[in-house]
Amino acid sequence: MDHELTVRNLPATEASGTTRITDLAVAKVAAAAARAIPGVHSMGLGTSRALGALRGAVGSAQEPAHGVSVQVGTRQVAIDLVITATYGYRLHDLAAAVREAVFNAVQELTDFEVIEVNIEIGDVHIPVSVAGSEKRRDATVEGQA
Repeated sequence: MDHELTVRNLPATEASGTTRITDLAVAKVAAAAARAIPGVHSMGLGTSRALGALRGAVGSAQEPAHGVSVQVGTRQVAIDLVITATYGYRLHDLAAAVREAVFNAVQELTDFEVIEVNIEIGDVHIPVSVAGSEKRRDATVEGQA
């Protein structure tokens, strides 16, 4: 998803102004980069995800930066993420992949210096099929004891 902007050479008086990239914009970039990594089931924790699903059911938009908080300075940014991992992924490896993707995306798209990307794996999503097979296996082991 490359976007090129063509900027004409204008005299400074015609091209003056400031550009401010908001915390929300940076958080959305970080969330999109994190969600793109295989093994990230969702952003945020279970309770807040359930409330988000409820909001979505009644027509409110899903919060695109859910599970992300950022501290944006003039040229630097620090990012905190809370993710729910998918069962079966090595959690430290997943966190490293998310950290790298978020670092690269935010730095490339905003030109901010990313000073840290902190990741909290707050939950692990266990698909029903995996959870059911674990219960069957446990019941079989208990029956043999």
